[in-house]
Order: sequence, then structure tokens, then C-alpha cells
Amino acid sequence: MVTITDQLGETKNIRSVIEAEIWLVAHWPMGNSDRLTAAKRACLDAPAGGGHLYELSCMEALIEAAKETGIYVTHTRL
Repeated sequence: MVTITDQLGETKNIRSVIEAEIWLVAHWPMGNSDRLTAAKRACLDAPAGGGHLYELSCMEALIEAAKETGIYVTHTRL
């Protein structure tokens, strides 16, 4: 699980590739970077129910993009 705290101090727990996709596309702050592009690609390309490795890749990419953007993020390994 990845927990993101936005600029308003609200937190969102992201537990799946689908939730990560939605957050990356609909709620990401303005801006673009290579890490954001990689996170979108990792999450959008992951097949539904594709397994633990796809989910792990998506979440790790999301964490790296969030760190680069200055979004506070924590995660719990399942």
C-alpha cells in the first residue's frame, strides 16, 4: 500500500494498480517528468490481475515520481 499526502494535507491510500492509475491521471499536480511518465506507463501497461510483479513495479514507479515532485509518500510492503 502506498499512502500519498497531497498539497492540502489530505491522504490517499493506494492499494492497487487501478487506484494508482486513477491518481496519476486525475489527481497528479501539474507538471511532467521522466519519472511521472514512467509511473504512468508502468501502471497503465499492467494487465488487470497481472500479478504481484506488475503491481510492485507500478507502486515503485509511483513512489519515485511522488518523491521527485515533492509529494509526501509512505509505503507498506505486502
